[in-house]
Amino acid sequence: MNTLAIKITPRAVDFNFDQSSIHWIPNDPFSSHTYNAINLLLPAGEFWFCRVFNKALPLIQDETLKIDVKAFIKQEATHARAHIVGQKFMQAHDYDLKKGLNTAEAIFGQLLSDRPFGLALFNNKLIESYWLITRVGIIAAIEHFTGVIGQWTLDHSSSWDKNNADPEMSDLFRWHLAEEVEHRSVAFDLFHHLLQNKFGFYISRQVLMAAVFPIFMYLMVDIGRSLARQDSLEDMQKLAKANIFKMLWELQRTGRRTGNVPTFTFLAKSVVRWLSPSFHPESEGNTEQALAYFKVSPAVRAAQVTT
Repeated sequence: MNTLAIKITPRAVDFNFDQSSIHWIPNDPFSSHTYNAINLLLPAGEFWFCRVFNKALPLIQDETLKIDVKAFIKQEATHARAHIVGQKFMQAHDYDLKKGLNTAEAIFGQLLSDRPFGLALFNNKLIESYWLITRVGIIAAIEHFTGVIGQWTLDHSSSWDKNNADPEMSDLFRWHLAEEVEHRSVAFDLFHHLLQNKFGFYISRQVLMAAVFPIFMYLMVDIGRSLARQDSLEDMQKLAKANIFKMLWELQRTGRRTGNVPTFTFLAKSVVRWLSPSFHPESEGNTEQALAYFKVSPAVRAAQVTT
């Protein structure tokens, strides 16, 4: 949407959810739990991003890209710590988070660890090099979704306001997703930098997206389902028994009806755009819009006062 050149800026923010409800979007427990599920996945995932990118830093030949990667790492670490506070918020409301946390640890701590799939037999220098680049590519595919969801959130922020969403939880996700828009190109550019063959880059990112998209959707919906299973509302408990396809349909239906969550078709269309050989994340977001949110974010403004 724009090509504004900016310096990616880490922001030290804090959140307090003592006054927040588990259904932080009133009368919309499904959307609330969809975002609550993100609190379970993100800390393990984003700390993993940091570990992978720190390993990639010595391989970067472009100084501008290296600066962006370092800023990306700092932002992602801050995101992870903020969502740990979100986990404690859910635990304070007597939610059992073991399923989601164990799933995140299995993926990011074992399957995607420095040893491919956690297997020692793959432990050699050549495989280690390719595996590092592959993991950077996986991050680029994941960052595609965080970027487009970030832009969607900026474009639809009035829906949360209209529906009286909790201001503290809203600010957590808006700040985080605005930073995803801000650094939306970094992982993609790093993957391209490390895998310099254009044809190999194109094929690799399509193969990785073919794996990441269904897994991303399944995890988001399934962990949300595990939270709905513990909800006091009978409708949520009933929905938690549904299969994955019905849950995706509920995402579609709720997104269309409320504007509180992006629809499945919105996310699927973003994958279609990814297929283009000329695709670049720069066209997927508006940096000026993200920067505008930082100026009004209560958490960002509070951090500026204390620094």
